[in-house]
Amino acid sequence: MAERSFTNEVQKLRLGEGDEFRGEGILAVTKALLQSGVAYVAGYQGAPISHLMDVLTDANDILQDLGVHFEHSASEATATATLAASVNYPLRGAVTFKSTVGTNVASDALANLASGGVTGGAMLIVGEDYGEGSSIMQERSHAFAMKSQVWLIDPRPNLESIVRAVEMGFELSEASRTPVMLELRIRACHVHGRFATKANKRPSFTLKDAIENPQRDASRIVLPPATYTQEQEKITERWPAAVKFIQQHQINEFFAADAKDFGIVMQGGLYNSVLRSLELLGLADAFGESKVPLYVLNITYPLIDDEFKRFCAGKRGILLVEEGQPDFIEQNVNSMLRKADIQTKVHGKDVLPMVGEYTGGVVLKGVARFLEIYAPELLQDRELPLAARPASSGLAVLDGNPKAFAIKAASDEVQGRPPSFCTGCPERPIFTAMKLIERELGQHHVSCDIGCHLFSILPPFNIGATTMGYGLGWAGASAFNTTETSKRTISMMGDGGFWHNGLTSGVGNAVFNQSDNVLMVVDNGYSAATGGQDVLSSKAISPIRSTNNPIEKAVRGVGVKWTRTVTNTYSLTQMRDVLREALTTKEKGPKVIIAQSECQLNRQRRIKPQIRKKIAGGERVVRERFGIDPDTCTGDHSCIRLSGCPSLTIKPNPDPLRRDPIATVIDSCVGCGLCGEVAHAAVLCPSFYRAEIINNPTAWDRFKLRLRTSVIGWLQNRIERRLEGIAA
Repeated sequence: MAERSFTNEVQKLRLGEGDEFRGEGILAVTKALLQSGVAYVAGYQGAPISHLMDVLTDANDILQDLGVHFEHSASEATATATLAASVNYPLRGAVTFKSTVGTNVASDALANLASGGVTGGAMLIVGEDYGEGSSIMQERSHAFAMKSQVWLIDPRPNLESIVRAVEMGFELSEASRTPVMLELRIRACHVHGRFATKANKRPSFTLKDAIENPQRDASRIVLPPATYTQEQEKITERWPAAVKFIQQHQINEFFAADAKDFGIVMQGGLYNSVLRSLELLGLADAFGESKVPLYVLNITYPLIDDEFKRFCAGKRGILLVEEGQPDFIEQNVNSMLRKADIQTKVHGKDVLPMVGEYTGGVVLKGVARFLEIYAPELLQDRELPLAARPASSGLAVLDGNPKAFAIKAASDEVQGRPPSFCTGCPERPIFTAMKLIERELGQHHVSCDIGCHLFSILPPFNIGATTMGYGLGWAGASAFNTTETSKRTISMMGDGGFWHNGLTSGVGNAVFNQSDNVLMVVDNGYSAATGGQDVLSSKAISPIRSTNNPIEKAVRGVGVKWTRTVTNTYSLTQMRDVLREALTTKEKGPKVIIAQSECQLNRQRRIKPQIRKKIAGGERVVRERFGIDPDTCTGDHSCIRLSGCPSLTIKPNPDPLRRDPIATVIDSCVGCGLCGEVAHAAVLCPSFYRAEIINNPTAWDRFKLRLRTSVIGWLQNRIERRLEGIAA
């Protein structure tokens, strides 16, 4: 199941000529693809474009009606290789995936695609996952565009600009016979707006036409000596064709170009932040009217020399707003202007941070610093916004801003909480079992993988040494395949990573090299880390995909003989025993444990509406919750150290003779039972109890409650009478 459903929203994709679309950026991208006459779409999910794959899945019947083939790719490399259909045929195709980890995976296919060039328009829609909200290494798509020489589109983050970027992107690709890359930041993916729609187009040349009329062109195949000709063609033909197209169709935009003798150049995706900064400084309005010259790079690669020369002519200086590092554009612009003997000074990373996300406050401060150099009179007698004030006035800022003062005071007192597993996460007991095994067998080298299980590297588990990439958990421990010790390493992998890359790079590699180490595959039943999309081993029945292909069958198929499947990870005793067996068995060879349990977050998304519906309909509903007896809890807190569940916390001890706070379970508990399992498996205190919450109880339920209350009350009164006798 996907993270969210777009079943209702996708009906907007049927809008015709002259209608008005209102909605989210991801839906607008899909509508633009259909308006462009795309013949096929493929991709691999990942932030911030996971929802694009979900939209395409929910819109599959609409795509089929238009003759558009949609495929959920096994990896980003698979997706990019799909664009090979556009090499020899006039077919428009698009693929999508997360950058930059996805672009890393796709780089081999991307290089081959770009070298030979394309006949039909080929577009890569990449989610630029950069900044504080990112979960990956901080790199940029720009490097890949430069490396393979594909044109990089970075549109202004509003729906009209995004839709035009998709439509013009296909035309640019065809005009220059080069793939294009459309970069979408997370805000662009989820921005809401409206635009006037066009009619959806069926592809004029279809996949059927291509299959029944095969064509080939040896000069397009990446094989010497054609590769040397292809390199020359990129520079002498395709690049000039792209520059000409970009200029003729005015894809880059100028605003108030001659208003001042200084100006600001920016990546298209940062336009809103720059304009908002100017608005706060009184130099623009909310409708885009700027008093400062602006040059918006909706195409950030290649840069257009003539446009830069025109914009910089007569200007003392420009500010280049380029997010991330290295400063590819700034270096290029400096070189370009110096070669043209234009002495306009280029500012960028000297007034803006070299690294990090360019949030509104960051851009505002940088723009203000630039204006103080070139037009201080524009800021004179104006009270600057807090974010734009110099750092030296930090104390004054705190004094004048109670909220900022409160935040600082709180940060001095409150301990930072590291990200962790969700309440009831089925992966938590896996690492609890590892901690219990550590007590018996000592520590083991643990090689991590991309996915939710990566949270195990943080407290309270502190397990895991490295992570090398999606599906590369076992490969990350391959160097430790030595016969010099009997101690085994443990590697992690999720079901998404397993099918993405892990079966070959991890399992196949371990079998081939006769590894004697252990792999733990976390099988949620779908790719939980990317939003719950189906994979080969998913239990769900899909009308458009093949599912229910067991992971155990796959690993046995490539030669693994020792496998164990745990169907309920919450059974901590079972998890611990299987781990112990894998680490101590005398049997040689690779060992694979498949730990199965559904992602609790997705499970709650599914069952909560069902429960609410049943309760509203008067049906009897029983829910389990766990609690801690305050009189029994010793305050040892081993339950928290071995679990880390967010619903486990502490509260003051009710016993006046004891100072240590006791553990308690708060209302977010989902009744997974792990805390109780930990108490028993780790031989901890017996203070945990299980309770049933019954909605719409029957007469029998009410009778049992009265009976239990009476018996318990009688026993309590008996104890109290005995205590009174002792006191007397």
